[in-house]
Amino acid sequence: MLGPVTTGRPTRVRTHRRPRRRTLVILLALVAAAAVAGVAVVVVPMLRPAGPRPLFQMPVTCGETWQLSTYPGHDDYDVDFFPIEGESWGRPVLASYGGTVTVAGINGSLGGRTPENPEGPRGRGGGYWVKIDHGGTWETQYLHLLEPPLVTVGQKVTQGEQIGRLGSTGNSGAPHLHYEQRRGWDKVETHFDGTPSGITTDEEEQILRRVSNNCPAVS
Repeated sequence: MLGPVTTGRPTRVRTHRRPRRRTLVILLALVAAAAVAGVAVVVVPMLRPAGPRPLFQMPVTCGETWQLSTYPGHDDYDVDFFPIEGESWGRPVLASYGGTVTVAGINGSLGGRTPENPEGPRGRGGGYWVKIDHGGTWETQYLHLLEPPLVTVGQKVTQGEQIGRLGSTGNSGAPHLHYEQRRGWDKVETHFDGTPSGITTDEEEQILRRVSNNCPAVS
């Protein structure tokens, strides 16, 4: 009997690739679903109708008078805080209202401006910063802090609680606090103790003074 006849070519082994393709499709679908869910977690709450404006207070110590200002190119509604008296570096930065910390870290780059080297190189963006969610789509932001924030993401804070110290990190020319109030996706005019600040546009320089009523609650 003749033995097995070979042709010199390797025998093709049929592989069943359909299960692998099906698995890949399922994995891609799961990844897409997770991505959509992640976006929904961020986007859907911001699309809800805004709740009542919280009774925001100035983000600085009770009873102190501070300069509130803006300048051309600063962006509408943005407010810079400068102390009228005393040392600027390291002044307490306080939560304007109670809420949950959603960001506590670095925006852009820090640069090299410090109390020891106030003319050091500028960084980019907001430097050390904090963002607080106050519910009802309301948020506040605090930028150019001196050092890492004193709070962490997920932490609950109360009105007047210290969240950082005033500095000049990021794209900052001098120690100050860049501050914003937001409703949903939009920046809005800042209100303090129920009164609008009056800073609504950056078309011209504006400088005003206000006394902080961010005082401890009386029991």
